[in-house]
Amino acid sequence: MKRFLPFLKQDPVVPVVRLNGMIAAGGRVGGTLSDAALASVLERAFTRGKPVAVALQINSPGGSPVQSSLIAARIRRLADEKSLPVHAFVEDVAASGGYWLAAAADHIWVDETSIVGSIGVISAGFGFHELIARYGIERRVHTAGESKSFLDPFRPQRAEDVERLGRVLEEIHTAFKSHITARRGPKLPEGRDLFTGDFWAGRQAVELGLADGIAHLVPKMKQVYGDKVRLVPMGIRRPLFQRLGAQMAGAAIASADERALWARYGL
Repeated sequence: MKRFLPFLKQDPVVPVVRLNGMIAAGGRVGGTLSDAALASVLERAFTRGKPVAVALQINSPGGSPVQSSLIAARIRRLADEKSLPVHAFVEDVAASGGYWLAAAADHIWVDETSIVGSIGVISAGFGFHELIARYGIERRVHTAGESKSFLDPFRPQRAEDVERLGRVLEEIHTAFKSHITARRGPKLPEGRDLFTGDFWAGRQAVELGLADGIAHLVPKMKQVYGDKVRLVPMGIRRPLFQRLGAQMAGAAIASADERALWARYGL
């Protein structure tokens, strides 16, 4: 009723956006997160009504660095435009790209058993050249441009390709480190390299400045904004055909990739 009576004091509102799953381009298939899929829900969270803050529930092992950067940049742009504080609550894991998202918040809260960090970049694949040679299979590749067959998994690995990939990964890693330093810099310990790809459990993450404290969503928001705070879930609106189970093949592939990411952290 208070919402319809402007002369009555309104209870504080905190929209809650859930960021759960692998981060990847191409929409939200099989639980993956992308900037395109999250654009509208983040816009609603920061602009609908008069929120006093925005909360993010994060449970992500990472994924695409580009999508991580785009989502984090969108969160910061909206937070700065609306002058709203952002609280990130880490559940099982906020690692790699998942921590990139968490660092977009002004405050990061974790559970004692949360996994946090993994500030690094990885590129993984397979080499099949010996396998196909064993079965007498010949690989035929024709290109215009000497780099078009870069890291072909059906050909022996070339030293120059590995060197070039290393340079690309280092550039991405530098961008990741710059984001974390810009967001968490004053809270990070001097002389400690936290950008090795290592990860830590909740309490040690707090001690290292990667998180601000041990806290859970509901009690923390009541502590900060009062017992009458209203937590409003903001969900991604998916088309009906996706809700009915369409795109099953794409979902199966995404699920396999995501299981591999979660497995890095024993989950």
